[in-house]
Amino acid sequence: MLRKHRPAAWGAVAVAGLALAGTVAPVAPAAAAPAPSPITWTSCGDDGKAECATLRLPVDWTHPEGPTFGLAIARRKATDQQSRIGTLVFGPGGPGDSGVQRVTRLQGGIDRFGERIRQRFDIVSFDPRGIGGSNPVTCDAALLNPPPSPQMTSEEDFEKTLDHNERLRNDCRSRTGPIYDHADTLSTVRDVDAIRAALGETQLTFHGSSYGTLLGEMYAETYPKRIRAMVLESVVDHSQRDAKSFLNTNLTAAQDSFDQFVAWCAKNKECALYGQDVRAIWRDLRARAARGELPGTPELALVQTAYKAFYGPDWAKLAQKLADLNKTSPNKTSPNTSGPSATSTSPAPTTATDSFTAQFCSDWGLPVRNYDEYARLMRRAAKVAPDMTYSRPVLALSSCLGWPQPVRNPQHKLRVRGSAPILLANAVHDPASSYAWATNVARQLGRTGTLLTYEGAGHGSYNRGPCMQDTIDRYLISLERPAQGTRCPAA
Repeated sequence: MLRKHRPAAWGAVAVAGLALAGTVAPVAPAAAAPAPSPITWTSCGDDGKAECATLRLPVDWTHPEGPTFGLAIARRKATDQQSRIGTLVFGPGGPGDSGVQRVTRLQGGIDRFGERIRQRFDIVSFDPRGIGGSNPVTCDAALLNPPPSPQMTSEEDFEKTLDHNERLRNDCRSRTGPIYDHADTLSTVRDVDAIRAALGETQLTFHGSSYGTLLGEMYAETYPKRIRAMVLESVVDHSQRDAKSFLNTNLTAAQDSFDQFVAWCAKNKECALYGQDVRAIWRDLRARAARGELPGTPELALVQTAYKAFYGPDWAKLAQKLADLNKTSPNKTSPNTSGPSATSTSPAPTTATDSFTAQFCSDWGLPVRNYDEYARLMRRAAKVAPDMTYSRPVLALSSCLGWPQPVRNPQHKLRVRGSAPILLANAVHDPASSYAWATNVARQLGRTGTLLTYEGAGHGSYNRGPCMQDTIDRYLISLERPAQGTRCPAA
């Protein structure tokens, strides 16, 4: 991914890797795509050494003669052209991350890749359809911010959420155009293969991160013979059966990350809450936030703050934040508001982009019939994750309530036949792409997949020390897979 979504209020955030599954037929072979047009590159990037372009592609790959859109792509050429192997295509996470920025930016961009990879590969990425520079999903800002709270307490709340979601879908569709209904990952698979063909590569070398691993998995199903090498880092498991299993697997990972934070605070004096009952302080802060006693920090925002901190993980910063909030006197605070500041003189924007809902809700069928079923799910969620109940997985579920079924890209178990070996990489304590997801996908891949385990915490593992980076680089460069069961120590 590794994107920490900047929410427009607390709710329209995505989940960094989320999954569900039903039973569907295997992915059918894709029809032949139109011959790709030559790519016209122009210099771009922080240092002017990247190249950017727009690739015209069909909105609906089943009707390639129909409307088209511009897919924004970017490239940095290998720094050692004499030893260049080919092109590495990076699949961005989110959904909502910009692959173009990953290539064009120096800090927080191309530095994500190790020096050996930058030397040996041209690195190419893109803004997925409906995101960034690729026909972004555009909506009425007032409908996006703030969305309904997932903390529903009645059938009336549930019906209001369904009504809001329907109005938002209709508004976004009318403002965005036909790409809104074709933002699913299976469509993006065809886009990636068009990039491969336009670059003149006979086989794809691919590195997908977080939600980008779903893209890689589905590419391997659709075009198994076209893969040279594939890394899936922070793995998404698209085989969960329903909303219950989706929430349970995701929230178990979120709670595990919270437990790791508590354990770290108990052992490290650099924790601002060292020597205190961290769990009791956290639950008190949540209760105070729910009562409006923490300035500018509603309960949901507080939970998201912790969830995002687990990506790093940035435990010290989170501990200091909680310690500061804990010192706030309830009788000196004012009620929270989720709207804009009353002193703001800038006019509110009339439209905003939604880089999550159209993509995610097209990939996950998460139907919930009524409030009673939703309430049962939340009671179960509170047992699975008492400290992290309303983290991003619940927000994702809420944002998809009422989405027309079946979705364009329903969940299913992976069926990969005839692919080159695929390397999976995952942290044991990943808050968003659980280790259980990675092991499950590895089982689905069978002999095709090898799981490389990082024994630490955080979302993403490639840059977690020389063991992880060296092993992944070696595979991408020389196609040498590590032995099954290889584990790298926490850095």
